[in-house]
Amino acid sequence: MYFELLQLRLIAHVQQRVQRGELTERGLARHTGISQPHLHNVLKGVRVLSPRMADLLLHHLHITLVDLLNADELAGHQHTGQPG
Repeated sequence: MYFELLQLRLIAHVQQRVQRGELTERGLARHTGISQPHLHNVLKGVRVLSPRMADLLLHHLHITLVDLLNADELAGHQHTGQPG
């Protein structure tokens, strides 16, 4: 498991929630302190999601990195105690 993969999953999670109408880019930007244009560009893949911005998104969305893992990754991590 690599950090870049978790970043991509976080971006996909945010994109899905925006597409479902659960949140807006503008509202998310306002609540996290990330500029709306920057957030838009991150979601479109034009800009990079920094670790600081990722933390802001995770905190606001009330999710953790563990929430971004799939069932197989979770099961493998729990059985071996090693990162997937």
